[in-house]
Amino acid sequence: MRTVGRLLVAALLMATLLVQPIAARAESFPSGPVKIVVSVGAGAAPDVITRLLAEHLTRLWGQPVIIENKPGGAGAVAIKAVAPATPDGHTLYMALATNFIALPELQVNFPLDALRDLVPVGYVGEQPLMIAAAPSLGVSTLSELIALLKSKPGELNIAGGNRGSILHFAGEWLRSATGTKFTLVHYNGGAAAIPDVLGGRVQVTIDAIASMRPPLDAGQVKALAETAKKRLDNFPNVPAAAETLPGFEALGWMALMGPRGMPAPLADKISADLRTVLAEPELKNRLTELGNYVRPMTPAELAAYIVEQQQIWRPAIAEAAKSIR
Repeated sequence: MRTVGRLLVAALLMATLLVQPIAARAESFPSGPVKIVVSVGAGAAPDVITRLLAEHLTRLWGQPVIIENKPGGAGAVAIKAVAPATPDGHTLYMALATNFIALPELQVNFPLDALRDLVPVGYVGEQPLMIAAAPSLGVSTLSELIALLKSKPGELNIAGGNRGSILHFAGEWLRSATGTKFTLVHYNGGAAAIPDVLGGRVQVTIDAIASMRPPLDAGQVKALAETAKKRLDNFPNVPAAAETLPGFEALGWMALMGPRGMPAPLADKISADLRTVLAEPELKNRLTELGNYVRPMTPAELAAYIVEQQQIWRPAIAEAAKSIR
């Protein structure tokens, strides 16, 4: 019994010795420059948001935060670069919603899994979409658009962004939720669709709020609904799509992730620092202007949210996959 007791004490001591260095490393982080990999090119909205965040983290940490762009493969290129990195917090990944909800469905043989091979750190924010119509279409609400789509099955065109994008999936969800038939026309970026809306080739467009702002302000399109769960404070007169289609919530979002094997104390420390800078009024207001709405989450809350989003989007992704594969 004494031998067993001594072994237990030794095991507890060893565990304590192992935990202490991890906690100490978390408290002393960062000890050098931090790299955040993004899966889009420079100048794209997620890149702009990440660079703004990097400026504030640089001030907080006293170490430079560097952005590295690795576009391609719906995030696959970036994930392959980050997942095997040393899990000391000095290499992080700014993940997009499509990495979790689309990549597993569209690249069935992809060897990595974003949730399995990356460690959740913190939620940066969500980007609701806007459903808008050409003024010449003569509709002012989402209900009126749905009625028109039902009266003219297959006759109207809706711009739905790149194939495999959140805009594409939102269009598929809209089609399923309304039981209507229309053609989704794909564009390389939402702004590219506006000339065709004005010219009458497409009658409706679905795009991120930041991209939609200029044509909305110019009166080139009319906002019918936004896709957050409830009305947005800075668009109080634009109804949420869920007011017409209960449960409809189509969001892009961004989340900071670490390489596999990152210790929980380190993920918690970086997460707390992330929440600190996201709460700064200057950054929060600027992100809101860009259509990114901050919602703080701990690593555990983020992990649960990702699983929930995968379940919500699965039917729309499956439908979209038919036209992609």
